[in-house]
Amino acid sequence: MKKFLALTLALGMTASLAACGGGGTTSTPAPTDAGAAVSESGGEGGSASGGQKIGISMPTQSLERWNRDGSYLDQQFQAAGYETIVTYSDNDTNRQVNDIQNMIAEDVDLLVVAAIDGEALNTVMNEAGEAGIPIIAYDRLIMNDNVSYYVSFDNYSVGTLQGQYIVDALDLENQAGPFNIELTAGDPADNNAPYFFNGAMDVLQKYIDDGKLVVVSGQTDFDTVATAAWDSQTAMERAQNILASYYADGTQVDAWLCSNDSTALGVTQAIQSDYAGSNSVIITGQDGDEANLKNIVDGVQSMTVYKAVANEAVVTLDLAQAILNGDTIDDSLISNSGWDFECSYDTESYATSEGHNCPSFLLVPDVVTADNMVEKLVDTGYYTQDADGYLQAAG
Repeated sequence: MKKFLALTLALGMTASLAACGGGGTTSTPAPTDAGAAVSESGGEGGSASGGQKIGISMPTQSLERWNRDGSYLDQQFQAAGYETIVTYSDNDTNRQVNDIQNMIAEDVDLLVVAAIDGEALNTVMNEAGEAGIPIIAYDRLIMNDNVSYYVSFDNYSVGTLQGQYIVDALDLENQAGPFNIELTAGDPADNNAPYFFNGAMDVLQKYIDDGKLVVVSGQTDFDTVATAAWDSQTAMERAQNILASYYADGTQVDAWLCSNDSTALGVTQAIQSDYAGSNSVIITGQDGDEANLKNIVDGVQSMTVYKAVANEAVVTLDLAQAILNGDTIDDSLISNSGWDFECSYDTESYATSEGHNCPSFLLVPDVVTADNMVEKLVDTGYYTQDADGYLQAAG
């Protein structure tokens, strides 16, 4: 049943992502600037929620994946009979603080927050805690002990999947090399970004130490290779500088680790416009953004790590219901909910402060390539495929 609901959401995802689905008491149109949207609506799903209200705070609409997350969450909670307030904060932490404060003033019963900066919400998280409002940190951990639970994917394994893909694609176990590689990581304000990067580096580091992989630029520490706001333009400009400085003489770059699809998009653009070599560069990604899936079909990006955010919304809804019902929450939620996708309950890996671990529900990501794209994304109902073989998010 949970899989059916997730697929139904995937197939029924609204085409308009600026203001999430209606059918409720009020609907506020999105402001004209992309990334700053507000939606407030009442649920249609009956009495299961008892008229309770859920506040859903998303970081931005400038990244495709947050549009999907916000829409899935809104639809899930409305289908279960909850009222929802959904905001997108345009990657502006002050705006996100204000959005959440407004939700507290609206007497929401529970908050679902995907933080822009996991260390910048202390004041408003404390305000929510003082108001007795449970908080689910969604996808990105919030460094505040008022956070009740964390729902995400196994972020470290996202990186290990990317790193292992490079190892396998270059056949590093059997080839002497050396092969040249460059690294592009994510937003330092996003607590997930170091997990992604460290997961990949824990796979790749031994090959770097052995000399099979060479980072020609010498840029290997997270702070140097990080990309503020996961911005494609920033990633492209840094990649262009690296190519001009270290590869203009025809030196070959064999692989480029990119922690997500928006940074991969920028690196791919730099490779296409500024790379002197003629080889196909292995480029990793994450999220399954449509432009990147097109690049995978066209052979200019190698893979993406896909996170089925419809399933993440299923977990968030079931967890929220258990919290609001006053149920005991542990790994029994997984078996009792009947999910037919992988998820683990973790009480050790994610700390909101020293000595305070946040109970976490972690889903399992998946590698998507040109070879398995239809099986992983189309057959599951998350995307449709056009006559040219390109994918679009379903709905």
